[in-house]
Amino acid sequence: MALTTRPRGTNDIVPGEIELWLELEEKIRQVCHAYGYQEIRTPMFEHTELFQRGIGDTTDIVEKEMYTFVDRGQRSITLRPEGTAPVVRAYLENKLGSGALPVKVFYYGPMFRYERPQSGRYRQFTQFGLEVLGSADPLLDVETIVLPLEVYKACGLTGFTVELNSIGCASCRTAYREELIAYFEPQVDGLCSNCKSRLHRNPLRLLDCKNESCQPILNGAPNIADYLCDDCADHFTQVRTYLDALEISYKINPRLVRGFDYYTRTVFEVTYSELGSQNAIGAGGRYDGLVEECGGEHTPAVGFAVGVERLLLALKTQDKLQAGAKRPSAYLVHFGGESKIKAAQVAYFLRSQSLWVELDYLDRSVRAQMKAANRFGSNYVLVFGETELANNQVLIRNMSDGQEQLQILDELTELMKILA
Repeated sequence: MALTTRPRGTNDIVPGEIELWLELEEKIRQVCHAYGYQEIRTPMFEHTELFQRGIGDTTDIVEKEMYTFVDRGQRSITLRPEGTAPVVRAYLENKLGSGALPVKVFYYGPMFRYERPQSGRYRQFTQFGLEVLGSADPLLDVETIVLPLEVYKACGLTGFTVELNSIGCASCRTAYREELIAYFEPQVDGLCSNCKSRLHRNPLRLLDCKNESCQPILNGAPNIADYLCDDCADHFTQVRTYLDALEISYKINPRLVRGFDYYTRTVFEVTYSELGSQNAIGAGGRYDGLVEECGGEHTPAVGFAVGVERLLLALKTQDKLQAGAKRPSAYLVHFGGESKIKAAQVAYFLRSQSLWVELDYLDRSVRAQMKAANRFGSNYVLVFGETELANNQVLIRNMSDGQEQLQILDELTELMKILA
């Protein structure tokens, strides 16, 4: 059974579906190019410490969801559960900050988390994200919000909502942290076990709890906006000013804190209500302390990530991003022997000109080959019959209207023009 069943939480992307993925990826690349982002590719596994220090050891990802193992060199290795920490490591190791600033990169690839599989959520999933390192400009916060919206719009998606908040910096969060603890401690018995364990380690994470029993208590929690320092308050005001100037709709969500400890100041989430309770189709924020936490100099940075499976799920609810059906330019029907050799020669030439052509590899009858051409949806059929070959010709049949014509085999460039 294990030989013919994929592991739980994984998915096969088969022909007929992969076209949608490729079309979406192309739209992503087009938008990133317009905004000046260059692609970066990092390893699919990193040293475990990178995620422990970068993401935070009180997060669900580090505590419960990472695929971690000890390799033969007795090193603790983890399959990457997210893309930001690896990009920061690559930024430092490759000294990307020594060039033009800010550094603007995007990534697209598989991530791994051991979580409960559900619709649009897998243990191996594909993530698209971008990171900007080297500037604290609030306009870049806005750019990281706008860019994924441009991807959604390019795909035709409508009906999404931008949720926005500021969680301040380390200095202004200190007072807020103490206020949260003071608020939750008298009500600790009404909290779930996760919230109880995090109360003194990372009380902000309580605001992100989805447990229904905790919601009445969380709804009365202090608002972080009342504790922002002047610099953080000004930064958040500028972010909103730019969004308003660009006519980007958003709503303030004071309980939005995101699930990673590295976030500072601006955090945002894009939601799509048709996906139900797991409705996020993109999220991100500023992380001005992460580069320093990973051993570099203080470097302001901001980024976001989109789960590709969830985005595709959202697009399918609106019948968007329907990739055009791909079909061969021609199916080459042969009779074996010299006919098959000539068909192989013509197929080789046409393929060298980037035309998709198919021919029979099962030595089927001509009738069976014609049926195969129909199943492929081939635009044309080329018949290498005995009479045609004797005259150095091939019979071309247009499968849409049934019209036929003969073409001299020495004039393959003319044949290519017909099929293209």
